[in-house]
Amino acid sequence: MEEKNSKERVIHQKSVSQIHEYLGFEKPTHPLITILDTAKMSYGEDFIGVKIISDLYCIALKDGSCGLDYGRNHYDFSEGVLIFTGPGQVYSVRKAQELNEINGWMIYFHPDLIRNTPLGSRIDQYSFFGYDVHEALHLSDQEQSIITNCVGLIQSEIKERIDGHSQQVLASNIELLLNYCLRYYERQFNTRAAQHQDIVSKVESLLKSYYEQEQLVEAGPPSLDYLADNVALSPYYLSDLLKKETGRTAKDHINDFLISKAKNLLLRSEDSISGIAFNLGFNYPHYFSRLFKNKTGMTPQEYRQLN
Repeated sequence: MEEKNSKERVIHQKSVSQIHEYLGFEKPTHPLITILDTAKMSYGEDFIGVKIISDLYCIALKDGSCGLDYGRNHYDFSEGVLIFTGPGQVYSVRKAQELNEINGWMIYFHPDLIRNTPLGSRIDQYSFFGYDVHEALHLSDQEQSIITNCVGLIQSEIKERIDGHSQQVLASNIELLLNYCLRYYERQFNTRAAQHQDIVSKVESLLKSYYEQEQLVEAGPPSLDYLADNVALSPYYLSDLLKKETGRTAKDHINDFLISKAKNLLLRSEDSISGIAFNLGFNYPHYFSRLFKNKTGMTPQEYRQLN
């Protein structure tokens, strides 16, 4: 379905068959999942800048030698790049593509395929579906070979006649693929540890600057989106990075920073608890008191009296 307005064109991908139709492929073998050969894809300049909203999950492998722009980040490997997008995400075509221009494949699957399966209840654990394109997974030769084998299992099952076992077999094979991707992303995080430590330091500096510029009073506590925007990462990637490098989530970093400042204010000022809560961006003092007790085991007043 294509939506038009005076400013832009938008394509809303709602089904596998619709994707096949737009890209000029034959009717899909399975209504809820497909694997497309990117070498057989082509689209002209009229698609450049078109916004695409998809209701499906997508896993795409692009051969590293194709020279596509995946952002400014350094590539750990040149053999292959895996990109993930989840339902509701918006992306756009950057340039026209001719047949045989890009080697790779794209798996599209509808959420209905994994509904009422173990994968369906765990899909949110694969947070890389929320990563930006420049946070893609870069594969070694061996890793790409294993991923390709997993895709082969999925492709074989797609070709089978649909029966009572099809959904579970497909969901299990997709989950196997995603678990390998989790492992390889962890490897990628490990190889970028030094770079990521710089980002951790920058996050701490952002929190300090946010406080010193009195943005807490004006805008409330900093959000994950604010931190991610200022380090040029997606919220999902930044959250996973912080968890990997420090053992603490982004929310933990923000709350720990607020509690640290609260302790200083409780001991070094005569402001009321309500006043301190307001200065830290809390509109309601009881929210501040609840957070403080959850983090320290005592109320702000008890902390002040004890110290």
